[in-house]
Amino acid sequence: MPEPGPSPLQSSLPGAAAPFGAHVLGSVKVPASGGLPAPAAPSRSTAPPAPSAALRRLLSGPSGLGTAGLHPARREAPPAPPAAPEPAAPAAGNPIPGLYHHPVSEPDPVRVEEVSRRIKAWAVEEVDLFPDAWENQFDGFHVGRYMVACHPDAPTIEHLMVATRLMVAENAVDDCYCEDHGGSPIGLGGRLLLAHTAIDPLHTTKEYEPAWARSLRSDAPRRAYHSAMEYFLRQATPSQADRYRHDMARLHLGYLAEAAWSQTEYVPEVWEYLAMRQFNNFRPCPTITDTVGGYELPADLHAQAAMQRVIALAGNATTIVNDLYSYTKELAAPGRHMNLPVVIADREGTSDKEGYLKAVEVHNDLMHAFEAEAAALAAACPVPSVLRFLRGVAVWVDGNHYWHQTNTYRYSLPDFW
Repeated sequence: MPEPGPSPLQSSLPGAAAPFGAHVLGSVKVPASGGLPAPAAPSRSTAPPAPSAALRRLLSGPSGLGTAGLHPARREAPPAPPAAPEPAAPAAGNPIPGLYHHPVSEPDPVRVEEVSRRIKAWAVEEVDLFPDAWENQFDGFHVGRYMVACHPDAPTIEHLMVATRLMVAENAVDDCYCEDHGGSPIGLGGRLLLAHTAIDPLHTTKEYEPAWARSLRSDAPRRAYHSAMEYFLRQATPSQADRYRHDMARLHLGYLAEAAWSQTEYVPEVWEYLAMRQFNNFRPCPTITDTVGGYELPADLHAQAAMQRVIALAGNATTIVNDLYSYTKELAAPGRHMNLPVVIADREGTSDKEGYLKAVEVHNDLMHAFEAEAAALAAACPVPSVLRFLRGVAVWVDGNHYWHQTNTYRYSLPDFW
């Protein structure tokens, strides 16, 4: 009789990866409260710390037979030029002074043009996303340049389109339900719940299912969510799809917390605001970096506590980038918008400038923690899919900053320097 296969409950972790969670977390002291250990306090200096050997290895990628395809565009060492090269054209816009970030190469203009063409056609012809009056705002978002910069290792345009449709759909929900295109905190929970069923479908009786199915086309956000998710499912594995749904539930929970504070006119403590921003943030975007890259980080590797900490820190840092670059845009909008500089100034009694500069320090601390944790995880678990995923998230972090810096249609910097 042949030997039976492994139990369905047996871990599918590769042998080299199985002990990595204990290795990483067992090497540090856990507080008595049972929470994650606090990272070492990084320097307040804006100069980056000297990269460790593990971080250099992570960013350079694996070597050896069969690993050439695991290298995305970021951090590849260029060949020695035969003569002094022409200086690269500077990116549009100005980076925030003192903000810790990594410049990236200009995204492939051919891909940018094609993604931009396809996403406009999808938005207009497939999901009827916006009225004609909003067309300039849609074009000014420059989502094609954004996604190509964030996913340079995407094997095809269609892989890029998976991320691009989801990004546009998420922004449609934010704008139309929460923000400046008819959004309101009043009744937001009900709207978000129904929109969430466009990505996490309702399983109900035959009598009531047709009404729910019709509702998926009842407004632009739901049409966008439903269509974008259908395309995503053609590229994603079941575990990748479930991961994305989970992160979107996190996002919607963050929307609700912010809306509740808006309704009660409550200004949260800084730590409370950062807790909200860990949920109301960009996390659903880098978490699909493997789907867009055409591979899969296995579910049990993705779920490990060390990997979850890395992903959370990346999402938190990139979201504070948004707070900083959108600061003047939000000040000019009607009503009072909460962002990290505003909350710091209010809760810590600082000037607007001091609150903003303190928010830059918070971002830098998050970035240093993200890079240190990613390097430790790469050293502890040198499995190709883990290394590639970690590099993909790091590339997304850098591409996100690039887009905010260069999108001068949407953003400008305050006069604090």
